[in-house]
Amino acid sequence: MTSADVRRLADACGFELAGVARAAPADGRDQYHAWVDAGFAGEMSYLTDHRAAMRDDPRALLPSARSVICVGKLYNTPQPYSTQFNDAELAWILRYAWGEGYHRVLRQGLRQLEARLRERAGAPFESRICVDTAPLAERTYARLAGLGWIGKNTCLINQPRGSWFFLGELLVSLDIVADAPPPDRCGTCRRCIDACPTQAIVPFGGRHAVDSRLCISYLTIELRGGIAEDRRAGNGGHVFGCDICQDVCPWNARAPVTGDAAFHPRQVAPPLERLAALSEAEFQELFGDTPVWRARYSGFLRNVAVAMGNRGLPQFRPALERLAASEDAMVAEHARWALGKLVEDSTPSPTPRAR
Repeated sequence: MTSADVRRLADACGFELAGVARAAPADGRDQYHAWVDAGFAGEMSYLTDHRAAMRDDPRALLPSARSVICVGKLYNTPQPYSTQFNDAELAWILRYAWGEGYHRVLRQGLRQLEARLRERAGAPFESRICVDTAPLAERTYARLAGLGWIGKNTCLINQPRGSWFFLGELLVSLDIVADAPPPDRCGTCRRCIDACPTQAIVPFGGRHAVDSRLCISYLTIELRGGIAEDRRAGNGGHVFGCDICQDVCPWNARAPVTGDAAFHPRQVAPPLERLAALSEAEFQELFGDTPVWRARYSGFLRNVAVAMGNRGLPQFRPALERLAASEDAMVAEHARWALGKLVEDSTPSPTPRAR
């Protein structure tokens, strides 16, 4: 079996990208551990505990693994990017969370690929499906499998198709000749670095890395406690994640769009006032089968309150007053902060005196 065979089978299973890497410790693992040691993972313990060492070698997940089949699933849609959006009454949810949960979609496709491989191989082999919850350095192996290079924003970028891809892997005990990684084509471009509102893309180890503690996606998705006051303004109107570093990337200027109905948008930019009024049951009904559920109800309302404060519209006052009365201390504190921002923003400027 060749990597060309794998690509043909993966295409038939709905994956736009596919390639093969060796199931061996990959270059870049030292960079990852240095990133962890620098504290850049913030409070994401699943990146820093015993699972961190497992990322060094795919054989920690499947001891018999000889090859890592890497796939990419396109999720881009025709809707405008966040950088083309400025309606202060609406919230922004990052692109990958507009449709249904991607884990189910990727696992289904990888199961189909696994079945086709078994038919094609003609002999038994061991395998394991991985979709980002497994401790595997996905982007590293996707680069080695030829799917793209890792940009300064740390996203995997494919030259003709951009970076709007979910990644998945199939570890197999089959010995398949590996593909070669492509060259890095970011060059001297700094658009993602300069566009980041919180300056989260920083020089690190001769390359660039994301300091998660500054990243809007981390603050609105992964962080479980309160957002530090000095980091709230940078969130703007984002209530779940951020795509700015991908929105401004030149390689996404002509990115294709998906035809998969699973990723058709349900919620692109819902009204902030509507989100602030959601009960926990309504939140679950609206977002329960989407990635937004990961923020949890209280975290989501925290994000909504911060976005309202950043937008500063006086019409948000009644909604924020309701949130400020919440029994959830974190939600109430962020809502009080947001109310304070409305007061600041509504203070009239002094009238110049005539001379």
